[in-house]
Formats: sequence, C-alpha cells, structure tokens
Amino acid sequence: MEKLIYIADDEEKILNLIKSFLVKAGFRVNTYSSAKALLDDFYCNPSDLVILDIMMPGMDGLSACSILRNISSVPIIIVSAKDSDLDKVTGINLGCDDYLTKPFSPIELLARIRSIFRRIEIDKGEEWGTHNILFYGDLVINKNQHSAQVKEEPINLTKNEFSLMVYLIENKDRAISREELLRKVWDFKVNEIDTRATDDTVKRLRKKLLENNSRVHIKTIRGFGFRIFEENIDG
Repeated sequence: MEKLIYIADDEEKILNLIKSFLVKAGFRVNTYSSAKALLDDFYCNPSDLVILDIMMPGMDGLSACSILRNISSVPIIIVSAKDSDLDKVTGINLGCDDYLTKPFSPIELLARIRSIFRRIEIDKGEEWGTHNILFYGDLVINKNQHSAQVKEEPINLTKNEFSLMVYLIENKDRAISREELLRKVWDFKVNEIDTRATDDTVKRLRKKLLENNSRVHIKTIRGFGFRIFEENIDG
C-alpha cells in the first residue's frame, strides 16, 4: 500500500508543489494549512510520516511535533526558514527525525523521506545478523537494522534516540559531555546556548528504558553530561 504523508504549511504554493512532487513519486499526500488541522486528522487516521513547517499561525510546527511525539513514533521532518544550529537542536529535542532548511529542492526532500522509510523497512524486514551488534546489560542494539531490544522485546526508538544510545554504549567506560554529544552524534557546532540541548532526548530515552524494565540507566553528571551504566542485580 502507498505510504500516507501529512504536510502542514501555511504557504499554499509550497504545499501544492510538495504534494504534486510526492504524489508523482508514489505517495498518498494530505495537506493542511495549520498544525491543528493536521493533528485532528492524525488522531483519527495516523499517517506514515509527517512534515511540519515551524512558522505557522496558531500552533507552530514545534508544538505540533512535541504533541505527536507524545502519542506516536511516526517519523517527523521539520522544515523551516531558520537554519541556525539552535533551531535544529530544538527540533531534535522535541523528537523530529530530520530537519530541512528552506528553500530546499523537492528532490532533496524526497531523498530524506525515502531514507527514513528504507530504514523502517530494514527494521521490520531483516533478520538479526551478526555484524554491528552491540550488547550491553539487557540491551541488544543492531546498528545495521537500526533496531533495539530489551530482554528480547523490541524497544521503539526514534533516529536520534537510537544514535544517542549507540554512542553512549560505545563509550560506556567514561562520562560524555553534552558538547561531545552535540558534535559527535548530531554534528552541531557548539556554543554555550546549545550545551543543555541533549537533555530532552536523554529524558525520552530514560523513560523508554524504564517502561521496558531495563537494567540499563543513564546517569546525569551535573554540569558536564551523561554516562550509561548497568544496574547491579547481584546486590
């Protein structure tokens, strides 16, 4: 079945251009002039991917992203005329999977969408191989398939949560600063404003580990960053 994509943007010309391009590429597309209208439809009929402009009247795209992430793991692409690292960090904090700066080519957007769906299909369709697998505590991370399990049960991580988890496990013997995570995991240039930008992603990751009764925890190192550790079950 064709993938269903929801797009919210208050610029009608951009909406029509993106919709026309994606429909020709084989997707079903619903467009909305407001984030609220998109959310109203999503509650009744969730889509396979959501594209949100930040600057919209009423509810902005970042607020809609936060609401969606609280109720769903649907892939979210933020589009915005703002191109600062701080704006990109804010989007990641709220759980978006990708961030595209206006003006952009429809071809580039299509490539980003296909990349996200390709990763999802790999997660669903391939068996677990023996390469690029990380074991830590009761976690099993398959880097090739972008998949994670806790006690043999799948745990649903966003792209950014997964990248963070992998980096923490690969550096499990040391504490990692917020600045290092921003540079190494998300490839951002760091300044003083950005240094706490990883905290929301860590909070979501902690919540998912707790909900899945994992023995793995993420400790906050005050004034510095984070360290992953395994709970000692031997007392």
